[in-house]
Amino acid sequence: MDRDSHNTPPPELHIDNLRAIKVLGKGATGTVFLVYDNSRHQPFALKVVEKSSSLHHHADRRARHEISVLSRLSAAASHPFLPHLIGSSETQEFIYWAIPFCPGGDLNVLRYRQNDHVFSPAVIRFYLAEIICALQHLHERGIVYRDLKPENILVQQSGHVTLTDFDLSRDLVPRKSGYPNFHSDPEEEKPVKHPPMNRKITRFVVPKRGGGNHAFHNKKGLKKAKSARVSPVSRRNPNDFSTNERSNSFVGTEEYVAPEVIRGDGHEFAVDWWALGVLCYEMLYGTTPFKGKNRKETFRKILLAEPEFIGKPNALTDLIGKLLDKDPTRRLGYRRGASEIKEHEFFRGLRWDLLTEVLRPPFLPSRDDIEITEGGIDIREYFQKLKLPASPLWSPSLDECRNNVSLPEF
Repeated sequence: MDRDSHNTPPPELHIDNLRAIKVLGKGATGTVFLVYDNSRHQPFALKVVEKSSSLHHHADRRARHEISVLSRLSAAASHPFLPHLIGSSETQEFIYWAIPFCPGGDLNVLRYRQNDHVFSPAVIRFYLAEIICALQHLHERGIVYRDLKPENILVQQSGHVTLTDFDLSRDLVPRKSGYPNFHSDPEEEKPVKHPPMNRKITRFVVPKRGGGNHAFHNKKGLKKAKSARVSPVSRRNPNDFSTNERSNSFVGTEEYVAPEVIRGDGHEFAVDWWALGVLCYEMLYGTTPFKGKNRKETFRKILLAEPEFIGKPNALTDLIGKLLDKDPTRRLGYRRGASEIKEHEFFRGLRWDLLTEVLRPPFLPSRDDIEITEGGIDIREYFQKLKLPASPLWSPSLDECRNNVSLPEF
């Protein structure tokens, strides 16, 4: 994740000079290609948004926001667990930008490669530590992530993780009490009335988990549940943000949405710590803690049910329980951010300053995973021939999950 220079802006990309090797993933508004540029002598991931899409205004706005966030993250020294912007550009047809390619795939695919589809506590400890560091870096720069889930956690060539997809993130401004609040976004979607909980919540974009609207089955016939990503919907007039309080956008991924988001109370950094608790639970048990038969039941459980744990209480289950406190003001991480979480018993003895020095992470991608072939895909022709199906943006082919590979203890 190193950069040659932190002071120069990312170079402009020229789509005609790029050779797309294969499609890494597709979504409702964009496609991610594995691209090779002979001048750079290495592959990278290129995210492309087609302006002619029927949702182009919404997609354009989110694309520009993500590029802006990546630019800001790249302006200072690169963080080892966050991507940097290699370059970006725009034509009459497309908006596109490049970030480093992560050959290890995402954490969801990696979990499904395990024989029992879960990680050991030692492996969870390693990945959680790096994710916490990434979130801390974002929060310290006034950015709340709002889309933490396994599919957005990629494994780099080094075996360390990196977060991806920043289109749902938001900026914060500090207040006198020292805890940042959401800044009013003039580009926020048109306001709608706050929907009562007994009404259906609409404006969901296509599911991002499990291959669009289809669940997939692994070799043993186990079904991977789908999960819907929530499209941003402002719950009150942007003028109500005059005090720069909190966000009332309804965003996230269904099973990872925090209670305060569903209630429409407004939300702050604590939504990321809630999602971290859901992530941790899924890594330990192979399912999310509040999953229901349908969206309504899932939301009801998020609001009312407590997470169920198996076996005797331990440091890991205690951590999960404190992250999944339904009151955001009592949730671990609310008062002092990542520092509170780092001090938890589960991380006792961990050398946070030496995480990047770990030379043998739990999983190391094979260097043979990147195959640079002759020919490739013409990006313009690709969009001319195909309509974008509803499938994950970043997850590699889930067929890879058929090969179960156990992780070593860490």
